[in-house]
Amino acid sequence: MRPAEPGRRSLLDAGRRLLAGEDLSRLSVNAIVGAAGMAKGSFYQHWPTRTHYLVALHAVFHDELTARVEAAIGGLPPGPDRLAAGIAAYLDGCLAQPATKALLVQARTDAALGPQVAARNDAFAGMAVADLAALGWRPAEPVAALLVAAVADIALHELTAGGPRDDLRTAALRLAARTPEADPGP
Repeated sequence: MRPAEPGRRSLLDAGRRLLAGEDLSRLSVNAIVGAAGMAKGSFYQHWPTRTHYLVALHAVFHDELTARVEAAIGGLPPGPDRLAAGIAAYLDGCLAQPATKALLVQARTDAALGPQVAARNDAFAGMAVADLAALGWRPAEPVAALLVAAVADIALHELTAGGPRDDLRTAALRLAARTPEADPGP
């Protein structure tokens, strides 16, 4: 396939724009090239199949989220502040991406994307292990996997709400830190 170039980027950007209002399963090559203003043949110069395109689209989306999280946690010692910064960066990144719902939820049911979804979830969980260990979790890995699932669900709630859900973000951090909400009393 051809190396990355403006045409490849245009096609990926078109797919992301389309996924703001379209299901992943309905994303067609014709719609992608139409939105990019390109000929259908140019699509196949970059990817042999629609499936290969979806894998690339999923990778770009998660590469950007990963970079955002790494920038937010860089230099912070493992612990609750780093965990909070990483979760906030991930969720804010999801809110900034119109294709988030398709690439988080619908990708889970696409057989071709299953391995990529699992690998990305494992990578994000791996980023949280040291933070959870610093919070006293032994072993931290299972808790990290569950936290990634919870944060992905929070992202969907936030997309529906059209903005951050501070109540859910706070609850996830409290669960991770094993800190129950203070009882307001009678």
